[in-house]
Amino acid sequence: MKKITALVVLSVMLISSCVSKKQYAELELSNAKTKDELVKVETNLQKLLIEKEKKSTEVSSLTNQVASLKEDKKNALKQVENLTVLSKSSSEGINNVISQLSEKDKYINGIRRAMTQKDSLNLAIKYHLTKNLTDGIQDEDITINVEKTVVFISISDKLLFKSGSYNVTDKAYTVLEKIAKVIKGQPEMEVMIEGHTDSTPIKRNLIQDNWDLSALRATSITRILQYKYGVQPQRLIAAGRSQYIPLVENDTKENKAKNRRTKIIIMPKLNQFFDLLEQDAE
Repeated sequence: MKKITALVVLSVMLISSCVSKKQYAELELSNAKTKDELVKVETNLQKLLIEKEKKSTEVSSLTNQVASLKEDKKNALKQVENLTVLSKSSSEGINNVISQLSEKDKYINGIRRAMTQKDSLNLAIKYHLTKNLTDGIQDEDITINVEKTVVFISISDKLLFKSGSYNVTDKAYTVLEKIAKVIKGQPEMEVMIEGHTDSTPIKRNLIQDNWDLSALRATSITRILQYKYGVQPQRLIAAGRSQYIPLVENDTKENKAKNRRTKIIIMPKLNQFFDLLEQDAE
């Protein structure tokens, strides 16, 4: 570019010396055009250089993006592989949990069946007892209840004993015979006889206190069930509860009469009950 400019200047000088003013003016105009074109060429060149730099930057950015996308793809493939392994492991774990829940459901259903069987059996016992025992006997003297899997028969002491005594009255045998018949019809059940007293202190002959009286009354009933009516002694339990589990407060004559009672409890044998649960669970 500098060489061209020098030639142009030299040409002008030579021409100036040997050409007319008109020709000189024309040469100057031509020179001016040439300069303008030169400026335009330089400007375009600068634009092209700038554009090249931009394209270079874009290419570099795109290259980085491609590399990043490739890395993301690798990570995604690894995650998919990990999820596949985890999904398989989770599936096996879920199957194990479902299997365990199924076993628990079987066991729970077994318990429910066992409880239903016991409840049905005890309700049947209550029905027969109520039907047989209340025939000719006042309702307030005998009460029969079923709680869970246990039948409770509560008999007022005026049906069984004289005041302060553990000797059974003659009219008690009618009641005990009917109870023994029902008990013997359910050989898988155990029977507990509980003696209960009021809070009035007692001391006579072999009786030291209400503990003695309640225990002696329980054993008197137990002996009759065993020796007179043939209930197997292995099934019988005699217990004295003294005055400490009253039905009502011992504050009146009537309330004391309610607390003096004998309870006969018919209940399933625990070992048979658990055997039944184990069989259902299996």
